[in-house]
Amino acid sequence: MLEADVVIVGAGAAGLSLAHRLSRRAPGEPRLSVILVDAPPGPLRPPSRTWCFWERGPGPYDAALSAVWRRLRVRTPEGRILQRDIAPLTYKMLRSDDFEDLVSRELARGDEVRRLEAAVETVDGVAGGAELLARSGEGSPLTVRARWVFDSRPLGSLPAARTTLLQHFHGWFVRTRRPVFDSGTVEFMDFRVPQPPGGLAFGYVLPTDSDRALVEYTEFSGAVLPRATYDTALRRYSEDVLGLGGFEVVATESGVIPMTDARFDRRSGPSVFRIGTAGGATRPSTGYTFSAIQRQTRAIAAALRAGRNPAPPPAHSARSRAMDAVLLRALDSGRVDGAAFFTRLFSRVPAERLLRFLDGGTRLHEDLALGLRTPVLPMLRSAVELSWLPRGWAEEPFSAEQPFSGGPFPDRDPGRP
Repeated sequence: MLEADVVIVGAGAAGLSLAHRLSRRAPGEPRLSVILVDAPPGPLRPPSRTWCFWERGPGPYDAALSAVWRRLRVRTPEGRILQRDIAPLTYKMLRSDDFEDLVSRELARGDEVRRLEAAVETVDGVAGGAELLARSGEGSPLTVRARWVFDSRPLGSLPAARTTLLQHFHGWFVRTRRPVFDSGTVEFMDFRVPQPPGGLAFGYVLPTDSDRALVEYTEFSGAVLPRATYDTALRRYSEDVLGLGGFEVVATESGVIPMTDARFDRRSGPSVFRIGTAGGATRPSTGYTFSAIQRQTRAIAAALRAGRNPAPPPAHSARSRAMDAVLLRALDSGRVDGAAFFTRLFSRVPAERLLRFLDGGTRLHEDLALGLRTPVLPMLRSAVELSWLPRGWAEEPFSAEQPFSGGPFPDRDPGRP
């Protein structure tokens, strides 16, 4: 049997971020023994994916970034361009493989964190902590005990909610025959694509060079589409809207992100906590997750070093969650046109303030001012409706770490819109 002060289950964004923070012990801080349990290669291990987030100044993972931008562009359905400089923020693109390589190198330099490859089967509370039963890649049983366990594995199903939409997308990493991309600007939301009934669709372009970019088609709706439908939408967007000309698809990326007002329980036992997407880190109105994971793991690490109870704090404030619930209801009910709503926000709210709002960093007076720039009556009606709507359960099982495969909706660990 193995023992440690802390066990982290899962080596995705949340698990690696927490392990990285716990490996960086300042002089005088207490030493903690940490075991990071990663799933063996196979279906339990998440696929490669892209996270995007905004940040003020340099960050701890800058050495692994694929690209950085200071300008965001929104295009209306009619083609009008709204371009904004987001200074003092920067918009950053981080590939999960590069993130894992960077963190793995730093973990290998010290002995604070021990890595273990095993499939965790159960996590149960025991006297003074918790016990994990797992199985190695070769099938051998393993038992691990710890004072604290942080579990980042995806939930098998979503909690009960009043509104649940899916943000589902498919993207191509393309290389064009000629320079066609503005490498300094992200196409944040391009609404020059057909809008689905009762939903929202947009193009999203992350240029990494003048001839290379990640081009995605994204929908907010109640169900995913057949794989061929995404490919057709991407082909039309790339050729007819962007006018890329000749290009090669060098890789693909797909996923589904839950946009829900469900309440995620961050504690599953006296010494067992959920972190990351399973712990409610995903912002309901946008799908962004990576920045919230950093806030969550920073607070956990500080509490552990100080000898306090390390229960993860809410990733998003109650006010932010309430505003998101109203927006989700307004979109799902059809009272608000999604393309018009986001275009209106981007045109009337300074970009830096809007990004702070999307990250939950605005103050009450800023939130109130922003709310007045939305369709007030439909939003008020949606807010009133929420007071009597019951919370229902998702009809399908939901996994937050699997790639989209064209069947009943799976998901991946999100971090981009």
